[in-house]
Amino acid sequence: MKRLLIPLAAAGLSAAALAVPAGAAPQWVTDDLVPKPADAYGAAAFWLDANGAALRKAAQYHWDAKDVTKVVATQSKDVPDGKPGMTAPTGAPKASKSGNVNLPKTIGKVFFLDSKGRYNWCSATAIQSRHRNLVATAGHCVYENGKDVFQKWVFVPGYYQGKAPWGVYVGAYAFTAYDLDVYDDYDGDYAFVAVHNGFSLVGQKEVGKGEFAEWAGDKWVKNEEIKKDEYDAGFAKYGSAGPYWSKDFDATPEKVGHDYSGEKILTKVEVTKADYEAAPKATADNKNGEQYEQSGPTPISQEAYKKLAAEKADGKFLGWLDVQKDKNGTETAWYETHYYVKQWVKAGKTVRYFRDHYYIGVAKDTGRLGDVVGGQGFAWNQPRGQKVTVFGYPADRHPDGDKPYSGVTPKWCSGVTANKAYQVNTFRVEEHQVLKCSMTGGADGGPWLMRYDNGKRTGYVNGVTSMFHDQDGNDRVDYISSAYFDGETAAVYDKASYAETKKIVGPNGELLQ
Repeated sequence: MKRLLIPLAAAGLSAAALAVPAGAAPQWVTDDLVPKPADAYGAAAFWLDANGAALRKAAQYHWDAKDVTKVVATQSKDVPDGKPGMTAPTGAPKASKSGNVNLPKTIGKVFFLDSKGRYNWCSATAIQSRHRNLVATAGHCVYENGKDVFQKWVFVPGYYQGKAPWGVYVGAYAFTAYDLDVYDDYDGDYAFVAVHNGFSLVGQKEVGKGEFAEWAGDKWVKNEEIKKDEYDAGFAKYGSAGPYWSKDFDATPEKVGHDYSGEKILTKVEVTKADYEAAPKATADNKNGEQYEQSGPTPISQEAYKKLAAEKADGKFLGWLDVQKDKNGTETAWYETHYYVKQWVKAGKTVRYFRDHYYIGVAKDTGRLGDVVGGQGFAWNQPRGQKVTVFGYPADRHPDGDKPYSGVTPKWCSGVTANKAYQVNTFRVEEHQVLKCSMTGGADGGPWLMRYDNGKRTGYVNGVTSMFHDQDGNDRVDYISSAYFDGETAAVYDKASYAETKKIVGPNGELLQ
């Protein structure tokens, strides 16, 4: 970028090693996404739950028609801020084909929630790094308005219609240009995200109540209605500590004491958290008012949280509501918990009997991103006028309303970038590289691969799609642009390549802390 005054030196993975003079402006910023494995599990499970329902609900990051601008060539070629450099890719064969271009296994979608709770996605690629855990995408696909990071950020390589064939990789740490983060300067519209090991949900297992309570991963309870004789036998064997319970559906059941000699039923009555904590601990005598069980905390949507909060304010909801916030105070997750105490009642005419079945979700570690799908190379300070192949998942409409892309499958463009730098004043752009291409929004964040080898399906990331342009004024996208990858980009990449991440689940599918 135009501000950098620092020379490059090759080191490590042949990425840039930069010595920052005293008083020099920083080149990069880094922000936490979901660094803790336990929280990362929750973020991935949010997208994977209900067979990928949230993934299918997400829409492409949307560019309004008014943002599809023209680019203006500068008067002369810009000068790179140092020597050109490249980091070699690591490949992964057995990818699909699209026309006469083999699609790389490294590409996929990133999914995230914005500050309004909307489900969005962009395009991205795995890129080579020291720990084989790095994703390259557009900065605006990680940072909202160049400031705070998006929530529940995950990368799904090979994504297709709610499926994650190689697992879900949760973002741990994000790295971007200082100028994007501070000034919303799109000359730095790129980001590198270090992700945790991937995992997938591979099944479920029914367990006992004790193992269920101790399980730190995904879990849920299913209720089965049973006959009275099965209930009697089960309750006689396990008591209130077991999975057997009943409910009297009489409108006004008569409450009795635990020592009542007639036919009676032990029921559970919901109370507030404060009343539950003040209640006596459960005993074998099963006296009225003793603690029965706590159900939750259970993850819910932001919309459900707001609805229940309104009901709680009106006294119509007894449960406990909780919200998780990041370091900036932004809400990231919402939960409800219910509390019950014991109550004996006379058996009525509409008694129903139930058994709880306790299930845990079994997860499988899919390994480091680069070991699973490979990683594209990285190039910086390359001459303009390079032949590149660009991949992405376009889905947005053209400004004229035409919608030729679905966003379901990746598309590609291939050509030679312009040999001059281009400006877009409304986004503080002075140095973008441009390519003739008609892909629309949703493709943003997709890689610009220089020297793409169609057989190996690898190349060198020399840009990521940032913006979409209508040069001939016919209300259709005909050019796309990317930040020019220079020495400052190499500095950000180099910093990101050192970020270490962790496994999320253990060998038995358990959640690691």
